[in-house]
Amino acid sequence: MTNDIATPGTPDRIDHDTTSVTARFGMVVLYVRDLERSIEFYRLLGLEVTDPHPERPVAFYNEGGTTMMIITTDVVAQRFDSAWARPDRGGYQQVVEFFVDGDAAVDAAWQRLTAAGHPGTTAPGHLIGPYAAMVQDPDGNVVLITNEPSQAEQAAAAAE
Repeated sequence: MTNDIATPGTPDRIDHDTTSVTARFGMVVLYVRDLERSIEFYRLLGLEVTDPHPERPVAFYNEGGTTMMIITTDVVAQRFDSAWARPDRGGYQQVVEFFVDGDAAVDAAWQRLTAAGHPGTTAPGHLIGPYAAMVQDPDGNVVLITNEPSQAEQAAAAAE
C-alpha cells in the first residue's frame, strides 16, 4: 500500500507495511475532575461501575467482554503522559454512545439524568437515524443514548 500524497519536506511516495492487522476496540478512558460525581452519573445511566480502590482513583465498567470504559482523574493521565493537560476550550472532549432497548428507555434515561441536573444537549428524538438523546456527564463529555433497533425492527423500517 502506498500514499501518493506529497507533503513538503517528505518523499513523494511513502511505502507502508502491508501486514494484515485486525484491530479490536479495547477501551475508552474518561479523565474526569470529580471521580465520585462521574461514577454517580454513569450508575444513574444504568452502568455497573466499580468502586475505585482507596489508593487508586480508577473505576471500571466492563461490557462483559474485552470492551471497557475506565473513569479516572487527571492525576492518572499525567502519570502516563507528564505533558498531558485538560484542553482549555469550549465544546466537549468525548462522545460516548450507549445502546438501550427501546425509545421508552431513551426517554427514561433522559428524564433520570436531566432531572438529576445533568445538562441535556439534545432531547430525545430521531437525530439523524435511530431514536436517541444526548446528555452531558459531569465533565461535559457527551453521552449519546441510542435505541439500537433489533434486526426485525430494522427490516420492518426498511420495508416501509
